[in-house]
Amino acid sequence: MPTAVRDPARPKTSTTIAAAMSVQVAAVLPLFLFGGLAVQIAAELRMGVSGIGLVSGLYFAVSALTTVPSGRLVDRFGALVTARVAVGLSALALLLIAAAAHHPLALAAFLVLCAPANGLGQLASNVVLSEWAPANRRGLLFGAKQASVPLCIMLGGLSVPAVALTLGWRWAFVFGAALVLAALVPLAGLGRPATRPKVPGAKAFDRQLLVFAVATFLGATAATPIGSFLTTYTVDIGGSESWAGLNLTIGGIAGVIGRTAFGAVGDRGNAREFLVITLMLAGGAAGVATFLFEQPWLLPLGTVAAYALGWAWPGLMNHAVTRRYPDAPAVATSVTQTGIFLGGAVGPIGFGLVADHFGWGAGWIAVSAAMAASALFIVAGSTVFARPRH
Repeated sequence: MPTAVRDPARPKTSTTIAAAMSVQVAAVLPLFLFGGLAVQIAAELRMGVSGIGLVSGLYFAVSALTTVPSGRLVDRFGALVTARVAVGLSALALLLIAAAAHHPLALAAFLVLCAPANGLGQLASNVVLSEWAPANRRGLLFGAKQASVPLCIMLGGLSVPAVALTLGWRWAFVFGAALVLAALVPLAGLGRPATRPKVPGAKAFDRQLLVFAVATFLGATAATPIGSFLTTYTVDIGGSESWAGLNLTIGGIAGVIGRTAFGAVGDRGNAREFLVITLMLAGGAAGVATFLFEQPWLLPLGTVAAYALGWAWPGLMNHAVTRRYPDAPAVATSVTQTGIFLGGAVGPIGFGLVADHFGWGAGWIAVSAAMAASALFIVAGSTVFARPRH
């Protein structure tokens, strides 16, 4: 039986996924460290809850504004160059926060500085996988890459007892900068930087992508408040703080498993990625609806559904979009990623306003409705506005 020979110009699959995941972590780690250490940071800098929300919202807003330009830069200068820029921006911002963030305005300025790295890093990692990952495992690897996001949430939480409560929260940002810079090692294993050749007539934006961007906006608007408010809600309905933390950890683990497992669906080659995403969003909406019963013992059911279904679709979405727009994958995914970033900015602020004025129940109804609406836009984008597959 003949043995398949690996293309010597193609890096090993392990190197490819290590590079993609480490760049993804580098792109999002500053925000999740800030979220995990918000209590300690707010106490020192005298920030209120509204201030924390404002800084997070500003970060996502700048990320959204710079995502489409970032996609053009990735397609113009190549994934390796832009990935290194993203790593450098994130590491610089983390070190500046550790050394010089002594006022809320300085903290906000440093987070805004690295906000463009979010789009650059995520889009560059998408291109790394679309160019170098084996075609028959690409969906699985896209899912594994996106699983690094809930892993960052866990890192942010673990940094509190491991570093912030012993050495101080600023050291957590120093260690975070070292972790981010470590992404340069697997990037070096991908070879020399190269620019993507321009493809005449390449199309990276159309009505289908616009509909999908609305869908990702609604999905992210629904999902992002869950991580921000679930622990507070758990305590408010009678759960203990330890149960609230355990429930969120269960959700994080479910998110890692869900993003990886559903990413593998894209490798089946049956062109049903958008049907799967629709069903995932519908399942997530049904799971969030169980929060309306206000029973602490029931929360893990809704939490697992929210993270493993309602917020596990980004990897499969990126995989599906890059397959349909192979001539300009970074620009194409930048459109749907902009929807996610805008949802990240609007979701927590909107949920907080609804919950403050109308109660927790109204907030969870809004989340469930937004997930269901996102599913409807996925259906519209994949049927009414469908473009031919390449």
